[in-house]
Amino acid sequence: MGQARTYTEEFKAQAIKLAKEVGTKRASEELGVPKNTLGTWVHKAKKGEVDPGKGEQMPGTALTLVEENKELRRQLKERDKEIKRLNELNEFLEEASAFFAASRRKSGKSND
Repeated sequence: MGQARTYTEEFKAQAIKLAKEVGTKRASEELGVPKNTLGTWVHKAKKGEVDPGKGEQMPGTALTLVEENKELRRQLKERDKEIKRLNELNEFLEEASAFFAASRRKSGKSND
């Protein structure tokens, strides 16, 4: 009897995608995967047990490392800018809160 073959999650995701496009029988023939095995993967994907999204990036649409690095740097810069804005807003709110607390103390009002 033959040795059981193992498949990566990426391979399974691509196989599921191909099976959805051309049918399970044809995809299993093209990939050399038993039809029952591929059918099980497709069934599990429908039930949400396998993530078919892992294989969605094709070589033509995937970012190069340089492009991905550039995009990540852009996102980091945006987040740093947002953090700075939120820190400034937080500082302003703390000062406003202290001002109004002092104002209440001076007027002798309390929360009673």
